[in-house]
Amino acid sequence: MTQDRVPVIDIGPFLGGDDGGRVPVVDQIRAACEGIGFFTIVGHGVDPNLIAKLRDAALSFFALPTASKELVRPPAGGVPRGYRAIGDEGLAYGAGEETPPDLKEVFHLGPPDFSADDYHTCPAAAAHFIENIYPDEPAQFREAATRYYRTLEDLCRSIEEMFALALDLPGDFFRAYTDKQIGALRIIRYPPTKTAPLPGQLRAGAHTDYGTFTVLLSENRPGGLQVRTRAGDWIDVSTPEDAFVINIGDLMMRWTNDRFVSNPHRVAIPPEDADPETDRLSVVFFHHPNYDAEIACIPTCTSEDNPPKYPPVISGPYRLEKYTTTRRDPAAQ
Repeated sequence: MTQDRVPVIDIGPFLGGDDGGRVPVVDQIRAACEGIGFFTIVGHGVDPNLIAKLRDAALSFFALPTASKELVRPPAGGVPRGYRAIGDEGLAYGAGEETPPDLKEVFHLGPPDFSADDYHTCPAAAAHFIENIYPDEPAQFREAATRYYRTLEDLCRSIEEMFALALDLPGDFFRAYTDKQIGALRIIRYPPTKTAPLPGQLRAGAHTDYGTFTVLLSENRPGGLQVRTRAGDWIDVSTPEDAFVINIGDLMMRWTNDRFVSNPHRVAIPPEDADPETDRLSVVFFHHPNYDAEIACIPTCTSEDNPPKYPPVISGPYRLEKYTTTRRDPAAQ
């Protein structure tokens, strides 16, 4: 199945628990995941006030002087926490493309307030369970980001269940692989484009995501998200206020033996007639399985005529290898 648009799906009937309402939602999600690999959800139940508080905190942080933002850069090279300035990374590098760096600045967070037990502090966990870095200003930043992260974890558990049912699996199939998930929260500001970009430069270069799936909160402003269809065309993705765009990541594509598709996407430069003062804020939650989870072909996604296409991989090392390729100069950051 292929698609040339990103469908909007109301997941409220699924969350409401009525079996009669759950089946149509799962059917729509299955079609989207097997087609374009993207869909937008409404009826998700996330409090708009929570979203507004995070947006306000993020905008206040990015409005700070550069010197203040630089105070919360990661203290060691390659640590995926804290602030990254414009030019620090290029997402197309992960796909092997040499392009100018992306036109964005980022605040990166991981799991907050994790346990001090062996699982979370052993050497294998060191690259994934890292203490977050928080700015002193604005004062509400830490609380807003932490509450949003935990709320998105809850939403992702429901999405996991929808995916499992869409794959003819028990609803709790993914929980054993994600009960200590290593998701990342990236708050991204795409600044106004007052000068012409370099040849080949985008707000975010063409890439696929590395994990199971991604939950995007953004704004319907010029210079937004685009996805490449299986036919090779780039199409705009509408991002209605307080709706979430969901897309499949590479690990889920491997897990499902290409049944669910991880499609390339990018963030475009605004058109020439757009207001040059317009910026764009996106909040992206990258859902990723436990660092020690083995990702091997799901039984319902293979058969004698359709053998597994990929060897098993371990979640944490897989992400770490992919993530480091997007840095402009990992050794110097």
